[in-house]
Amino acid sequence: MDSEQRRSLIDKYAEGYDEVVRALEGFPAGSLTAHPIPGKWSAAEIVHHLADSEMTSALRLRRLLVEEMPVIQGYDQDQYATVFNYNDREIAPALDAFRGARATTVQVLERMTDDDWNRGGTHTESGEYSTQKWLEIYAGHAHGHADQIRRLREALA
Repeated sequence: MDSEQRRSLIDKYAEGYDEVVRALEGFPAGSLTAHPIPGKWSAAEIVHHLADSEMTSALRLRRLLVEEMPVIQGYDQDQYATVFNYNDREIAPALDAFRGARATTVQVLERMTDDDWNRGGTHTESGEYSTQKWLEIYAGHAHGHADQIRRLREALA
């Protein structure tokens, strides 16, 4: 990955929170926990997932930068949704956590050196895992979920 590609992915990552907020605009508040698409998460579940995922990913990046060859632990996102009652909690604190974790991580990404971009470790589920792979995964993560929220809103209409 060259510096131009990296810059583009960092910019996309930085825009992720705003993209989710835009997707939530006009979403009927009483329908945040609705499941209009069978087998898919509700908008509330998506927001809580984003908060947990963002906090987890922020720590993953930091471990990659600080530790020598860290082992990055995978997690069961569906189990998180169940155990942490994603559909039974207000989304405002989750949005705050998502925004905060992403904003502080953008600051880290902006200051990474070429050596930092060559650091890596091992992911328990996917094997070799690097800071570049981290960026490739998370740059579009929020955008994909914003699209899910939009599809949910369309299905409710």
